[in-house]
Amino acid sequence: MSGTNVWTRSRERMRRFPELFAQCSGEAAAYGKCVTATTTGRQELRKDLCVKEFDALKTCIVTAVSGILQAKKGVK
Repeated sequence: MSGTNVWTRSRERMRRFPELFAQCSGEAAAYGKCVTATTTGRQELRKDLCVKEFDALKTCIVTAVSGILQAKKGVK
C-alpha cells in the first residue's frame, strides 16, 4: 500500500464532512448550543455534559455515512 493512497482516502473523507454536517445541521446546532451553554464564563467543558446531543449528532453522521456508502455500492 502506498502512502499516497492513504492520504488520498483521508482527503476524500475530509471532503465529505461539509455534506455530512449539512445533513445533520439540526443535531450539530443542538450540540453546539449545548457546548456553548455549558462553557459560559470560566466553566470548562466536562465529559458527558452534552452526551445526549453528541449521541444524536453521532447517530446522524453514521447514518449519513452509511447512506453515502450504500449509494456508492449502488453506482458500481
